[in-house]
Amino acid sequence: MPSHANPSSRDAQRLDWARRATAEPALDLQRASVDAGFRSYWRTTGAAPSRIVMDAPPQLEDVRPWLRIRDLLEAGGVRVPGVLARDLEQGFLLLEDLGGPTLAQVLDGENADAHFEAAIGQLLRLQAIAPPAGMRGFDEALLQRDAGLFEEWFLCCHLGLSPDCADLDRLELVQRRLMDNALAQPRVLVHRDFMPRNLMPVRPGPAVLDFQDTVVGPIAYDPASLFKDAFLGWPLARVDGWLRGYHARASAAGLPVPPLDAFLRDADWMGVQRHLKILGIFARLHHRDGKPRYLADAPRFIGYLDEVLPRHPRLSPLAELLEQRVKPAMRALAAA
Repeated sequence: MPSHANPSSRDAQRLDWARRATAEPALDLQRASVDAGFRSYWRTTGAAPSRIVMDAPPQLEDVRPWLRIRDLLEAGGVRVPGVLARDLEQGFLLLEDLGGPTLAQVLDGENADAHFEAAIGQLLRLQAIAPPAGMRGFDEALLQRDAGLFEEWFLCCHLGLSPDCADLDRLELVQRRLMDNALAQPRVLVHRDFMPRNLMPVRPGPAVLDFQDTVVGPIAYDPASLFKDAFLGWPLARVDGWLRGYHARASAAGLPVPPLDAFLRDADWMGVQRHLKILGIFARLHHRDGKPRYLADAPRFIGYLDEVLPRHPRLSPLAELLEQRVKPAMRALAAA
């Protein structure tokens, strides 16, 4: 539907800005994608080539961090969207149109190896960039905040659990071990959502999206995000193979990866930490923000944990919590 049908004030403001930025008075806009945050993306129609308008309402989302990281990544050779026009005061950017499907939408068992090879190439460029002075770190405070999401939003708010002392002791012990592992890893630039949904299969590429939360942090975080994705599942043996391939290329590129066995453990543990965090985020999106579609993936997250936790006895308290409290609550909720 054209964006000027029954326009709100923001709709009209967006359309007027896009027409002026492109010098196309007959141009229109159609919704291009839905973001979990406050940004929205709109594709231009009625004039070639098409462009993308990013709308970040200034009172809700500051677009400047996105621009700073975009420029940093581009300078390091990472393929990112080109910026054609910007209006920071109103919160509008005019971007190149990278096309329709994300990497997540085109990946399958036959083409995954080739696509992941290309994605690793972009990731190695990103991790080789020297973090600028003052860049935020993936530190204790950030890890503590991430750890709290699972308990507050998934266990308590979504499942309606009231964890007892034994539950809290188990969870706290595992979260502490996960945090200590993350803090002990070599530190590089970390995208924090380097997954197929945020990669566009263009050449040269893939292009990297949604990078505004980049920090300095553990080297295994982004490889874990890529291969232990929140939205796509792969056989564990195949994931291990991709991680070995990344490790070999990272070592050859001079990145500070630890020995292979330690790196594979780190990637597993980062995957556990990330899946717990995202379960909390998805529950928050559902209960606080009215976005229920993300929680449909929750059972697959639990399946991933079931697959990985037996490899790591030091994380067994989490496996006990899942069996004794989380899974029964999920079954009860599904039956309600």
